[in-house]
Amino acid sequence: MDAHMQTAEAVRQACIAAALQASDDVGISGLCHEGRWEYTVDAMRQLPLRPLVQALLRTAEDKEGGGLSS
Repeated sequence: MDAHMQTAEAVRQACIAAALQASDDVGISGLCHEGRWEYTVDAMRQLPLRPLVQALLRTAEDKEGGGLSS
């Protein structure tokens, strides 16, 4: 799998994890189906991308043997 596909897959997995967590969080709240769906979508919208991207970049650099230079 090339680097772009790995990045896309990591983002997909992060979105799925956020959606599942949000669904669990709101599951017993009494919201209607539409309300639960909106809450879940909002969780994906609010997913912090910077830490995800930084982790992916670190992983890619580690695989190349580079590491971060300070």
